Amino acid sequence: MFASNSLADWLAYQERTHPKAIELGLERTRAVALRLGLLPAQAVTLTVAGTNGKGSSVTLAAAIYRAAGYRVGRFTSPHLLRYNERVAIDDVEVSDEALCRAFAAIETARAEIALTYFEFGTLAALWLFHEAAVQVQVLEVGLGGRLDAVNIVDADCALVTNIGLDHTDWLGPDRDSIGFEKAGIMRAGKPAIYVETSPPQRLLQHAAAIGAPLALLGRDFAWTRNADRSWSWNWNSGALALAALPAPALAGEVQYRNAAGVLAAVNALQPLCPVNEAALRAALPALTLAGRYQRIGNTILDVAHNVESAEVLADNLRSERGPGKTWLVLGMLADKPVEAVCAVLAPLVQGTLFCGLPPPRGLDARNLQQRAAAAGLNGQALDGVADAYRAAQALAGPDDRILVCGSFLTVAAVADLLF
Repeated sequence: MFASNSLADWLAYQERTHPKAIELGLERTRAVALRLGLLPAQAVTLTVAGTNGKGSSVTLAAAIYRAAGYRVGRFTSPHLLRYNERVAIDDVEVSDEALCRAFAAIETARAEIALTYFEFGTLAALWLFHEAAVQVQVLEVGLGGRLDAVNIVDADCALVTNIGLDHTDWLGPDRDSIGFEKAGIMRAGKPAIYVETSPPQRLLQHAAAIGAPLALLGRDFAWTRNADRSWSWNWNSGALALAALPAPALAGEVQYRNAAGVLAAVNALQPLCPVNEAALRAALPALTLAGRYQRIGNTILDVAHNVESAEVLADNLRSERGPGKTWLVLGMLADKPVEAVCAVLAPLVQGTLFCGLPPPRGLDARNLQQRAAAAGLNGQALDGVADAYRAAQALAGPDDRILVCGSFLTVAAVADLLF
C-alpha cells in the first residue's frame, strides 16, 4: 500500500490485514507508536471512557478548549457517514489525503506487526495530531479502556462517563468487572472523573490502588437545573460555582450530567490548560452530534443500542410526546441486549418495522422480529434499512414521528437517505 491509494483502498486493506476484527492489548500499538515518535504525547490529553455519553463528552470538551483558543485534536468512534468524522483538528474533519498520509506512515513503521482496523485509526489520529502540533487532544476509548488502543497514551485526566452492561463478552459480566476495565485509563497522580453517583467498587479500588485522585459526581462536584424556560443550570465543585450556564444543545437530561463531568475534567486540567468561563458558556449551546436524538423533519435518529441508552431515548420520547403515533425502525447487532432494549421501547411505539443488518454481527430482520416479540415488541420484518424506513414513511400520518435506532449502522443508512 502507498500514499497514492484512496482512503477506501486503505480502509479495505486494514479490514483484511489482521485476522481478527478486535484484538485487545497495547503491546503492538504501543510498539508502532514508539517507532513513529508519538509517545510520550506532546499534547495535554483527556481520555474518555464509558458505556454511553462518550461521544458527546469528547465533542463538548474539544469545543470548550477550541473556544478557549487552543489547537485541539478530537478522536471519536465509530463514524456515522464518513470515516473522516473520527478525526478532527480544530473542529474540522481531516481530509482523505491526510488520513492516507498517516496510514502510509503507519504501514511503513509497523513492518511485521499486525494491526486491527481500530488500531490503524487510533495511530492515524495520534500521528495527525502530532503533525499538527495540537495543544490538547481529546480521545474517545473504543472498547473498555485498560486494553483499548487509545490507552497507549498516558492521560493527563481520565473521564469515565458511566458503567452499564455492554460488550460483556469482552469486558466481563457485571458492572464491577466493566468498571475495572474502564478504570484502566486512569494514571497515578493524574486526576480522574466519574460521572455517576453509584460507582462500581472495583473502579474505586483501582483508583485508590494506583493513587489517581478521583472526583465523583455528588461528592466532589454537582449540578442542578433551574426551573425556568431557558433550562439553564448550575455547576459547583468546592469553592468554584458556575451559575445559570446555558443548557447543552443536545436533548435530554442526561446531557446535563455528561456536561457536568466534562466541566469537572476541564477544571481538573486548569493548571495545564487554563480555560475561562466564557469558553464554557460559548461551547455548551453550540454542541452538535449527529445521530444523538437528532431531528430531521418527522424523523428522529438515535444510535441507542444498549439498555442505558434506550432508557435515555425513552425519556426523551416521553418528554416530547405529541398527538400522533411513533413508528419505530429498528435494526440491531446480535451481540447487543436485544430483548432488554425492545422491552424499554415497546410501550412508546405504535408500530415497528424490523430491518436486517449485515453479517456476521448483524441480525437479520426475522431473527430480530422473533427476539423482539419475546419482549412484547411486534411488527413487520423487511430485509433492508431503506425498505423499512420507506415503509414507515408510508404508514406515518402528518402528526406522527418515525424513530430510527438500534445501531450506528441503522442510523447511518437512514441518514444517508436524508442528508
